[in-house]
Amino acid sequence: MSELRAVLLRSIIDTTDSGAGELCHALEQALLDSGAGDPVAIARLKSRVYRLSAGSDGRARSFVLKRFDPWLGRRNELVVQRWLPAIGLADRCPHLLATVGDRRGQWVWHVYEDLGNGAVEPVYPDRQRVAAVVDLIAELHTRAAGHALLAECRHYCGSLGAPFFTANLRDAIAALTLLAPPRVEPTPEQCALRDRLLARLHRLHDELPRRVQLLEELGGPDTLLHGDLWTSNTLVAATADGLRARLIDWDHAAVGPVSYDVSTFLYRFPRRERTWILEAYGRAVGHAHWCLPPARDLNVLFETAEYARYANRVIWPAVALLQEGAAWGWEQLAEIERWFDALEPALPD
Repeated sequence: MSELRAVLLRSIIDTTDSGAGELCHALEQALLDSGAGDPVAIARLKSRVYRLSAGSDGRARSFVLKRFDPWLGRRNELVVQRWLPAIGLADRCPHLLATVGDRRGQWVWHVYEDLGNGAVEPVYPDRQRVAAVVDLIAELHTRAAGHALLAECRHYCGSLGAPFFTANLRDAIAALTLLAPPRVEPTPEQCALRDRLLARLHRLHDELPRRVQLLEELGGPDTLLHGDLWTSNTLVAATADGLRARLIDWDHAAVGPVSYDVSTFLYRFPRRERTWILEAYGRAVGHAHWCLPPARDLNVLFETAEYARYANRVIWPAVALLQEGAAWGWEQLAEIERWFDALEPALPD
């Protein structure tokens, strides 16, 4: 192993375990098998994600290294190596070049081809680039719906439909209710914050029957969802055949109604852009003879998906406060309350 590469790899393998050297060597070998050469430079993209540049003399290559909990790594492997190929979309995600696990089984490294930059810009979007992403989202949804592997997807990844909404509401209410003496000693301001969030969640719980019925009737067929369709996870590149979209970061992939994915994507854009984006999606899924509900019903479906995500986010700072007394928990809960306050209908009604 080159000394430079060894030093750089050790800089991202942040463990004192005696197996760090072994893991470093295994990752080195995986990179070599993937075509990487010397010298090497590593840049951190975000937590647990790095870009590695290797090679020289006009033969430089770039890779993305990502560290996962093993179960999350397995989910990503299934998406890119089994489920997307099964529906003819193997080339619409990064290729997984190598997998390396630490010997304690606590985490795993994935080595991906680097698709570079090219994320869709949401504030002043290029319509052609957005349309390319919308067409890919529609392909994902229509091809996976009713596929034989959908049961396997649900088994490994769970659901983002009505069960997700219901379970997160109940868990969030339970966790917030426990933020009281003697387990936690909140200040008067923190008590007020907790009570306001609880009031919101209880109102949503009262609306469960209506929202669940609408999800089941109009949310669209269950299909494979990306689960985290922020524009940062949508890359578009110009090719000889035109614009080509690909999706990255499948950490939240699951099964559920298409309204979950569509709402995530639409809410990333200014309200003025959402109608034409939804119309483009409607035309794309129309080839599979799918029809979208009216805007009024879609607004409720999209709002329900957002509320499900907000409720999920409530759980973890509340648990951190209960288990660890983490002061940041109250700050995060205050931020989530601001999300509730700012939520608007996705579409003009």
